[in-house]
Amino acid sequence: MIFADRSDAGRQLGKAVEELEPGDPVVYALPRGGVPVGFEVAAALRCPLDVLMVRKLGVPFQPELAMGAIAEGGVVVRNSDVIAHAMIDESELADVVEYEREVLEERVSGLRRIAAAIPPVGHTGIVVDDGLATGSTALAAIAVLRKLGARSVWLAVPVAPAESLGAIERVADRVICLSRPRHFMAVGAWYRDFAQTDDSQVRDLLERSRLA
Repeated sequence: MIFADRSDAGRQLGKAVEELEPGDPVVYALPRGGVPVGFEVAAALRCPLDVLMVRKLGVPFQPELAMGAIAEGGVVVRNSDVIAHAMIDESELADVVEYEREVLEERVSGLRRIAAAIPPVGHTGIVVDDGLATGSTALAAIAVLRKLGARSVWLAVPVAPAESLGAIERVADRVICLSRPRHFMAVGAWYRDFAQTDDSQVRDLLERSRLA
């Protein structure tokens, strides 16, 4: 399945989630690319949209390879297999965590001036992204919503490899994924338009969702 762009993916994903009738949902999109998708899912569900700030912890000599992730609320998720294979020691990991924490806090501060956080207590928190690769950021997001008191936690994505979804399905209450290609390659390979989502687009969609 190839999606035209993130909005198209979000509309299709929104229909699939709506059919499952989540109780009292709040959509928590992962910036930046997950926000256009999450905007459409929230519109389909007629529910609030928020963002959940998560930063991938990249292996120092191969930044695209995730050895874990951090998120709001002081949550740190480790990918022990990657850490062991890459022979990353505690000092190296701590350095990456410290750097990414600074970036995370700066971005959280900027976005929260526009849209205050929506507490997930008592809600079905639906984590939305434009796709998964390793799943580290999604695992961190799920951990955050659990810590903050969500009644249940769902993950909804347009596309992801089956091996990554396996780990997610062990910790999420429900996983919705429209496409699970056997030969995954990368998230962008499943979009005709995968142009970068910038901070101004994220701010605009958040503002629009709060005015709806």
